Amino acid sequence: MSKFEARDYADIVRRPIVTEKAVRLLENNQYTFEVMPKATKPEIKAAIESLFSVKVTGISTQRPPRKQRRVGRFVGHRAQCKRAIVTLAEGDSITLFPEV
Repeated sequence: MSKFEARDYADIVRRPIVTEKAVRLLENNQYTFEVMPKATKPEIKAAIESLFSVKVTGISTQRPPRKQRRVGRFVGHRAQCKRAIVTLAEGDSITLFPEV
């Protein structure tokens, strides 16, 4: 299927994204994650299902444009990232905010 092994799934998913839009999507059982830029949809699906023990029904990915950053007179770009909006099956959920 791919070059990723089961032990590499934790490296595919970098972190959950918590923005206003991402919190609104939680009502539709959709979760937003930052993933590796080279990860494909089947790899993302396998990683989410194995890490969180849930059933994924759909994935949307997007690569936002790179933003230009400047340090003094030197101009560069931010690191490229990729977002994945993951839709889970009914009854499944991921705890992003654990109770303390």
